[in-house]
Amino acid sequence: MHTTDIRLFIPSEDFALSQQFYQALGFSKEPVNDDLCLFISGECTFFLQNSYQQVFAENLMMQLIVPDIHVAFAQIASMGDLANKYQPIKHEPWGKVVYLWGPSGELWHITELNAR
Repeated sequence: MHTTDIRLFIPSEDFALSQQFYQALGFSKEPVNDDLCLFISGECTFFLQNSYQQVFAENLMMQLIVPDIHVAFAQIASMGDLANKYQPIKHEPWGKVVYLWGPSGELWHITELNAR
């Protein structure tokens, strides 16, 4: 099997708020239908769905790799109330990370990996 991409379906408790959150984070939105949007940043894509299961949402974690964690942190900090829960840059043995919670409880690991 040859693969070219993998796309996650992220749940949203408040579909409109989640769309605002991801656009403020820097993703562009392409509506698919009334209950589904595709979000794009560079070569990275995911679907946001107008569907919510609390246990799934609050246990969902994604890692987004960025070239500069300080630029990413500035973007998050500029989101105001849309980014109501995040932690400062944390240094790990494998790189630097900012933990950012989305509106439905999903957890993003915004990560700058160490050079290999």
